[in-house]
Amino acid sequence: MSGRQQRTTIQPINVIFRHLQQQTRVSLWLYDNVDFRLEGKIIGFDEFMNITLAEAVEVRNNAAKDRKELAYLQADYY
Repeated sequence: MSGRQQRTTIQPINVIFRHLQQQTRVSLWLYDNVDFRLEGKIIGFDEFMNITLAEAVEVRNNAAKDRKELAYLQADYY
């Protein structure tokens, strides 16, 4: 062996599935809108990476870090 580390690539869908199974809180940054992000627990997704969050919160990226509670959120990305 030459001492090189072999890297394996993890598919994004597998990362989402792991967070779904572990019920960890995630933070989603939107590609087109960097003024806010969404936080919550993933309760569902599909092969197109549309995500459904429970206990969702909208967090503004301003000096006050305003937070807006959302009961349920389904994020559709086309």
